[in-house]
Amino acid sequence: MTNPILYLLAVGLYAGVGLLFWRSLRGGGTRGGARLGLFALGFGAVLMHAALLYNGLIQPPGLNLGLTQTVSLVAWAVAVLFLAAALGRPIESLGMIVMPLAGLMLALEWLWPSQQWIAIMDTPFESAHIVVSLLAYSLLSIAVLQSLMLMLQERYLRAHQAGGLLRALPPLETMEHLMFQMIAVGFGLLTLTVVSGVFFSEAVFGKPLRFTHHVVLSLIAWAVFAVLLVGRWRFGWRGRTALRWTLTGFTLLVLGYLGSKFVLEVLLRR
Repeated sequence: MTNPILYLLAVGLYAGVGLLFWRSLRGGGTRGGARLGLFALGFGAVLMHAALLYNGLIQPPGLNLGLTQTVSLVAWAVAVLFLAAALGRPIESLGMIVMPLAGLMLALEWLWPSQQWIAIMDTPFESAHIVVSLLAYSLLSIAVLQSLMLMLQERYLRAHQAGGLLRALPPLETMEHLMFQMIAVGFGLLTLTVVSGVFFSEAVFGKPLRFTHHVVLSLIAWAVFAVLLVGRWRFGWRGRTALRWTLTGFTLLVLGYLGSKFVLEVLLRR
């Protein structure tokens, strides 16, 4: 069993990095060595998280994709993608949410471990399907957080309260452009996930496709994001309209995958 002290250290490091991101933004951002130090701590947290994940994720029976392990894995991927993107993009404001949230999901995995074993992937197709789907969920998660931050920024600007933290955020247009960039890339990865799942199910998983609620909700979510991107390109959708479509699509994805796991593992005890 993994030493609980390692979990406490990793969770504490996530919380500390989130606090430092918040203080950095309150002070107008960090530069130079202080910024590098902050990101070094962030990458230290995700490296510890990765080591703890590996210990509980891969065992002799196969790959453990239980509810809390999966949530922790997605949270880890979100944190890694955030840190990598924030090195070159003005999205540091998300760090005060992403990093503590990743720590919370790690603590959840530690305190309430779950098990759902699947055989280790024998083909590169199945491995690629899982990796691409994980990246799609992670990117769209960051896009949702970005949309919520954008909504908050817009609300404060409308109320003429452009002080404090708001001063450290990029302009609305920049925030919105970054959000749609992340949605577009996430949608591309989600498309690959849907295509591999729908059209190559037998080759990837060794069995024909079944239209379960997970598959149906994933397809509807894909359609929602497709409509959002077309609406942005064709009609210039933005603001609350874009936020509603983004949240709807992401909620459908969460219900389709994590929702089914919650019902099976927590409510039905399977």
